[in-house]
Amino acid sequence: MPQKTVRQHVVGQTAHAGFEIGARRSFAMSAQQAWGLITSPDGLKLWLGDAPELLLEPDLPYQTRDGAEGTIGVVHPGGHLRLSWQPRGWKRASTIQVRVIPSGEKTVIAFHQEQLPGGREREEMYQHWQAALDGLERLAGGRK
Repeated sequence: MPQKTVRQHVVGQTAHAGFEIGARRSFAMSAQQAWGLITSPDGLKLWLGDAPELLLEPDLPYQTRDGAEGTIGVVHPGGHLRLSWQPRGWKRASTIQVRVIPSGEKTVIAFHQEQLPGGREREEMYQHWQAALDGLERLAGGRK
């Protein structure tokens, strides 16, 4: 009788998107202010890296000063960004989605990244997204 194989579940690994990670935080600001925050030059540096020539327009390629590169996929002003992101040393690009979600008098900024190479990179990106949200919080505090 053939034996069934049981697939072990690995935290953060999906059948279709590989390893993925998400992070989100509520900000005491409007969705418009949150969009301005994440798309400002200082905001972009916090979560994407220093990409001085970056234009947030679909199908445009970009490169950061530290060598990460990708292509802007989706831009819905005020709500949603989707882009590929491939740092040096990775064999293929991952996909990053950034969402601005109104929530009562606050707004949630959410990052989701999929197609990560493995568990180690997932943990590294978890730390990155938490640091980016911390930085956005500090940046927002300085804008009031």
